[in-house]
Amino acid sequence: MKHEIVVENIKCGGCINSIKTALLKIEGVQEVHVDKETETVSVEGTVDKTILVKALSKLGYSEKGNNNFIQKAKSYVSCAMGKISD
Repeated sequence: MKHEIVVENIKCGGCINSIKTALLKIEGVQEVHVDKETETVSVEGTVDKTILVKALSKLGYSEKGNNNFIQKAKSYVSCAMGKISD
């Protein structure tokens, strides 16, 4: 099964690294692809989409239209962590 989720706040490779690292830890996730230009996260596996959306939101990458100041702040922290572990 493939899920495509359009999110907000993807700025760079650090963001992409954080998203991939976090989602690949979820049971049932087999592959993760992130397109920075379209801010689309594509996930293949047997996991429910709501679990993915919650995990992305926790990192600061909320679904398109659900962005706010707190989400933006979370995404900057996630981005920095992604750069460090890159």
